[in-house]
Amino acid sequence: MSTLVLVRHGQANFFGDDYDQLSALGEVQARRLGEFWSSRRVTFDEVYTGTLRRQMRTAELVGEVYTQAGLPWPERVALAELNEYDGDGIIKEFLPALIERDERIKQLAENYQRSDHGPERYKHFQRLFEAVMVEWVQGSVAASAVESWRSFHERVRRGLQQITERGAGGRRIVVFSSGGPISIAVQLAMSAPELMALQLNWRIRNCSLSEIVFTRGRFTLDSFNSVPHLDDPGLWTYR
Repeated sequence: MSTLVLVRHGQANFFGDDYDQLSALGEVQARRLGEFWSSRRVTFDEVYTGTLRRQMRTAELVGEVYTQAGLPWPERVALAELNEYDGDGIIKEFLPALIERDERIKQLAENYQRSDHGPERYKHFQRLFEAVMVEWVQGSVAASAVESWRSFHERVRRGLQQITERGAGGRRIVVFSSGGPISIAVQLAMSAPELMALQLNWRIRNCSLSEIVFTRGRFTLDSFNSVPHLDDPGLWTYR
């Protein structure tokens, strides 16, 4: 039996000029994870990330803590299959058409545009984003410029298969990815409907841990969205 530990990247630069980098708090979250694991002498046989900077930086910071503690940290392997969906592209490509045909989404978009910066703006954005994402997952909107839900789901499944089917049993593997791929891994482990992956996605905390145990004939959820290294709820974030 092998163990696959899925780590969501630390908090990213939401509403900033470049989302694909960690915020100062995101870097703290990653270092806390490294300190938590290294103090317990937790080791891994393999380390994987996607190719997004926020994913790779989270793994890099954990690895730095391990190196400072004199513990082994395997060389990182980057797989594009572990990258997140294009949230910006989904909004850009689909929102205008959805506003024209869906009164609820039109109202959500207007609420977001009227909101001020801060928690209120984040709340309205999240409501709008969730509504648009449901349409994307259900396939009611499509554009050649944006990866479809079906393509995204298959890409992530293929990446997980690459990781789990190589090597012998008894491996301990850590994967640094994003909410979307992690939610698909959990959905597959639970044999749940695909729309459930979207619901799981909204709850996954930054730098949280989800564990799956697997053999060649088994892929089972062991834990979900835990943050034992972030003992202060003030460190919990979702972007």
